[in-house]
Amino acid sequence: MSAGFSVREVRGPEDREACFAVRRDVFVVEQRVPQEIEYDRYDETAVHVLAVREDGLPLGTGRLIHGEDAVGKTGADTSVGSLGRLAVTKAARGLGVGVALVRAIEVAARARGLAAVDLHAQTQALGFYERLGYEAYGPEFQDAGIPHRAMRRAL
Repeated sequence: MSAGFSVREVRGPEDREACFAVRRDVFVVEQRVPQEIEYDRYDETAVHVLAVREDGLPLGTGRLIHGEDAVGKTGADTSVGSLGRLAVTKAARGLGVGVALVRAIEVAARARGLAAVDLHAQTQALGFYERLGYEAYGPEFQDAGIPHRAMRRAL
């Protein structure tokens, strides 16, 4: 527990729905990402993490795709996981929730024997990930109409 919240791997259907609710608020409502592309087949096998306030209110979420599921996102390297769908509610921004979620995903990646974590960062978030040790590579690209860059951090 830090700063009035905790982060944990998703424990069951209730936690998973809380993750999806945060993603819906941030990506679908706030950023206008079409709902039909927000949720995908990787949600079934990914490791999801959830940040909750002391009273149980969901504050943020993220996921780790690993193994064969990550191959298309990591340059066919199964030793690299893919961090994605990192979302923090408006009310919780600036409280350290995003950092805690990224670090929890890295812990989950290490526990699964991964050597590095890749992600596709919205270009407006590059500085956030750079401060956490991620390095951008490759050209800028569009995802859901939003400019992104690929980034990686060795674990």
